[in-house]
Amino acid sequence: MKYVLGVDLGTSAVKVLLVNQQGDVTHETSKSYPLIQERSGYSEQDPEEWVEKTTVAITDILHQFKGNVEDIEGISFSGQMHGLVLLNNSNQVLRQAILWNDTRTTKQCQDIYNLVGKEKLLHITKNPALEGFTLPKLLWVKENEPEVFAEASVFLLPKDYLRYRITGMLHSEYSDAAGTLLLNVAEKSWSEEICRLVDIPVDLCPPLVESHECVGTIDSVFANATGLSASTKVFAGGADNACGAIGAGILSEGKTLCSIGTSGVILSYESNRDLDFEGKVHYFNHGKEDAFYTMGVTLAAGYSLSWFKDVFAANESFESFVEGVETVPVGSNGLLFTPYVVGERTPHADSVIRASFVGGDTSHTRPDFVRSVIEGITFSLNESIEIFRENGKTIDTIISIGGGAKNNTWLQIQADIFQAEIVKLKSEQGPGMGAAILAAYGSGWFNTLQECADVFTEPAQKFTPIEENVAAYKKLFDLYKMIYQQTKEINEGLKEFRK
Repeated sequence: MKYVLGVDLGTSAVKVLLVNQQGDVTHETSKSYPLIQERSGYSEQDPEEWVEKTTVAITDILHQFKGNVEDIEGISFSGQMHGLVLLNNSNQVLRQAILWNDTRTTKQCQDIYNLVGKEKLLHITKNPALEGFTLPKLLWVKENEPEVFAEASVFLLPKDYLRYRITGMLHSEYSDAAGTLLLNVAEKSWSEEICRLVDIPVDLCPPLVESHECVGTIDSVFANATGLSASTKVFAGGADNACGAIGAGILSEGKTLCSIGTSGVILSYESNRDLDFEGKVHYFNHGKEDAFYTMGVTLAAGYSLSWFKDVFAANESFESFVEGVETVPVGSNGLLFTPYVVGERTPHADSVIRASFVGGDTSHTRPDFVRSVIEGITFSLNESIEIFRENGKTIDTIISIGGGAKNNTWLQIQADIFQAEIVKLKSEQGPGMGAAILAAYGSGWFNTLQECADVFTEPAQKFTPIEENVAAYKKLFDLYKMIYQQTKEINEGLKEFRK
């Protein structure tokens, strides 16, 4: 039996899967690492943590693995998007990585519009200038840490730095590069024009490869540290959302994904490189060659729920925390929540807006609040679905993965709010499985990614919309959408009082 490793480098932890040729996860483990948040809006990590924890995770799996390590043919990666890792000409890290959920770069986003122009930026990169993307972070370092920027020889995205430490080879790939604001998405090349306009040397951009491409083998240092064979092939991998799409079988027209992790994503497959959503949703290169996807993002999806639990039920299990939610009626007894605890991405690119509970009174119990958080997260994701539908996309079936797929009540809420059939997978491993599929396809186990996904993924349960719930949620969704406009000015005023 042959095996591959799928490594998912997330925001809070690295997850590693060992997968056989039938798509069975034979071993898995996860190792967490901290966020560094020195000021409001700052979010960083030490790249060395990614390497150390991945090393420990793979070592743990190999200690459990009873087979021959030579049978582990390949390894590939999924990674948190947009994060900035700067290396000097000796390939040493120059500063902590600035992450996707860091919002310090509002000024730099405006600078990009002033230098490039909104229309040109959208035409080339297919995306607006948002604080989470990589280019604003580069410009922030250039402006605020000029001595660091002057030393920089290349920038890497998080999983690409991890892969460099495993192979000694510097690369990026199209699905992650699409989230930098430096890639010409349709032409699949770094945009020399944007680099020139913002005065960023194009030489800072690493070489580009396809997600399934073999970029080397395990170097001797990493092989010795983990027990892996130095002959194990290493494949480029993809951005977490692209890998999540691959791991859920979103590989053809009409397929849509709902992924609820720290952030929340609505993602739909596209074969057309020239669609124009006017920057209302993201448009990125897929991990499948010459394919694309549109994507709307809720910045704090699962994070809103975990925040609420940490504040009000820190010592309880998640199962205990959500107990009773199924008995609360649609609309949480008149309580609405907007999940803007760290700002928002789609459809409101707003780093200042913050969360609200609206309609609270003395009759509300904790299950009402918990359900309202779940409903608010789902309403936020539905705003992306609404944009897709307004632009002519048919969305009637959605694969749901992540934390939102672990609770049947939440899956039914998704069906009712999204007005679509929700499919839960039998074994849902998200981006880590997508990384494993890329390694399996790259290793030649299957002729296409689709063939591999057909073997590695299997539907388990379906949830269809309940008509009376759909009607109630339509009314509630209209009220939900009013909250942003009516609290925007209030949150602008509160900004100066935040730590």
